[in-house]
Amino acid sequence: MEGYDNPIRRQVFSLPELIEQQVSDLIPKIADLWTPEEGESIQRIILTGCGDSYAACMAQKYTFETLTGIPTEVVPALELGRYYCKEQFGREKGNPLVIAVSNSGNVARVSEAVQRVRMHGSMTLGITGNRDSELGRHGEKILCTQIPPFESAPGTRSYLVSILALNLLAVRLGELRKDYTTVMAERYREDIRNQSRLLTELLPQMDRNCLEIANQWKDYPCYEYVGAGFDYAAAWFGQAKILEAVGQFVMHCNAEDWHHLNFFAREADKIGTVVVCNTANPALSRTKEMVGHAKKLGRPLAIITDGGPGDFDSVRAAYIQVPNPVYPIHMPVTHFAPLCLLAGYLSAMKGETYGRGSEGPWEFSKGGRCVKDSKIVIRQ
Repeated sequence: MEGYDNPIRRQVFSLPELIEQQVSDLIPKIADLWTPEEGESIQRIILTGCGDSYAACMAQKYTFETLTGIPTEVVPALELGRYYCKEQFGREKGNPLVIAVSNSGNVARVSEAVQRVRMHGSMTLGITGNRDSELGRHGEKILCTQIPPFESAPGTRSYLVSILALNLLAVRLGELRKDYTTVMAERYREDIRNQSRLLTELLPQMDRNCLEIANQWKDYPCYEYVGAGFDYAAAWFGQAKILEAVGQFVMHCNAEDWHHLNFFAREADKIGTVVVCNTANPALSRTKEMVGHAKKLGRPLAIITDGGPGDFDSVRAAYIQVPNPVYPIHMPVTHFAPLCLLAGYLSAMKGETYGRGSEGPWEFSKGGRCVKDSKIVIRQ
């Protein structure tokens, strides 16, 4: 992709190898995190984080519920630390299990939330790349990820590792609770690992498609990302990459609320609309309706899916194929990749600096100070 190669793109092309490396690294670390007695005692799960980590939690909520049968909530760290009803903590010993995700481990809101829930008797598990961080110090249990150094870019490799860690945790917890056999758990793990191969096969065409879309969309004033369920998590993540890499106005919406609000937007032919919808998604029929209505409005459409035009009534759009694992709950492992490619190309074409370089009016964000140096308030 001469002239438009960029750090995000290079991170995306590193993902297949990273999947292999991280699955091998994480499985033994996760194996002994909980005793069988602890696994059996868990009655509720709360997943929490900020930014990309929050998106990863949204993507894995249904994985936890499907594999463990345990009711699982996704709560933003701010809400968990400042608003969540304290009577919901500690009703049963060690419950709920709160899994907090932060790559740096030093996000103030995540530390604050973990300290509060532990004070009220909840079991906590921190997923972080820094054991000596705030999260590392305050989490009862820590899953320490080790991401090999790579060229910096808005969270792509780090997001994958958060997804993998949560997915493999869910597999292990279901296995520990005997919701399925160890043989079945190994099948799940192998299906996760196999996405390395599937992504390798699809990346060249995925890359060409995203470059073409970016060329067509680079002058649009705004973008919109739509999905439902775990696909909505990917859409949320996609809009985050546009903000970080491009700095342009962007929206995210679920496929139902789009029919209540977002379709009213004027100048529809200038809204680059990305729809994330895999064929196993229970909301496929509603998302297909959304796609049809968006086309009638004249919206430029890109559809990220494991299927193809025939799954969307052959609506004219750019279709980007993502891996189709044996078990649909593992789709979040790779279906965010084209979202990063698109953001990387748009940024390169516009000559944009990631995160505005934390310069000028954005200087307060340098080194993540605006999320790390915030006052910690531990509410009762």
